[in-house]
Amino acid sequence: MTKLPTSKLKPGMIVANDVLNYDNKIIIAKGTELSQTLITRLELYGVLNIYVEEVPALAGSDQEPTHYERIRDTELFREFQADYEEGRKSLEFHVSEMVDRNVEVDPVMLLEKPLEMIAKAGSRVSVIDMLHAMRGFDDSTFAHCMNVALLNYVVAGWLRWSQADQEMAMMCGILFDIGKLKVPREILNKTGALTEEEMKEVRRHAEYGYQILRDRNLPDYVKNTAIMHHERFDGSGYPLRVPGERVDYFARLTAVCDVYDAMTSARVYRGPICPFRVVEIFEEEGLEKYDPDIIMTFLKNVTYTYIQNSCVLSDGREGIIIMLNPGEYSRPVVKCGNEFIDLNKQRDLRIEELK
Repeated sequence: MTKLPTSKLKPGMIVANDVLNYDNKIIIAKGTELSQTLITRLELYGVLNIYVEEVPALAGSDQEPTHYERIRDTELFREFQADYEEGRKSLEFHVSEMVDRNVEVDPVMLLEKPLEMIAKAGSRVSVIDMLHAMRGFDDSTFAHCMNVALLNYVVAGWLRWSQADQEMAMMCGILFDIGKLKVPREILNKTGALTEEEMKEVRRHAEYGYQILRDRNLPDYVKNTAIMHHERFDGSGYPLRVPGERVDYFARLTAVCDVYDAMTSARVYRGPICPFRVVEIFEEEGLEKYDPDIIMTFLKNVTYTYIQNSCVLSDGREGIIIMLNPGEYSRPVVKCGNEFIDLNKQRDLRIEELK
């Protein structure tokens, strides 16, 4: 067996000894094959290293680095990550000042670092790549707001909104979840299932956010997004239960980016979910819950960013995503060796992980 730091673990390695938490409860049992989700779980528990069985095919230095390993090894990514952390800390400081000390904040100032990150990244595809490469680094409300702000800007561009509206979308993302600062931390960080009362309290964050922003010198779009980002196009959302055209347009965009980021990011109670699984959930839950123009533009473009990425199928085979299936974006065509697998036809398979 070999002792490896968590940062060096790869999907497919076999755990040689039970991995325990601080309460001596098993996190991952001996003999388990590691996936990216399990590796992220170890990072969330603060496990620095574990013992794995010798796996020559994986342990050798000749293994080709994955797409995201190559991204993480670039100076551009390291700069993006440093700028991201600086922007997140600035957001946390200024928003906390606003909530705790009633200090006025200039939201335009909060956009400076995210806009700089967008410019440096060079393309919207690059921004998506960078965010995906950072999955599992930070589970905070402020990191989520940074992610949604960047995603809002990217998707607003795909929708061909004006530059002013793209920046407004970013501003709405920066402050949309501010109400979570009023929800007890022990509820937000709970690893088990929430009680009915705890769930009600979490859902109040939309109203709390509006209350915090209501009397501020901010655009109405920002205030509306805070209270409406959990509304759904079919009227099934909360807290106002308003349908379709009555939901602020920026809130409709934020609703999609919020769900996508929350599900593809690591949380205290789970690892990140594969983007194609999240797209599948969007499709299964019913696209009528979201603005049709926004959701279809989002699904088409976000899955397109993963073309030519390596992936792992649910049967363990590795391949390359080579073509989308319009109308069912969660099930593209994957090339495994010399075989072309159309997931739209082979319904027993799905993409389990991006590499």
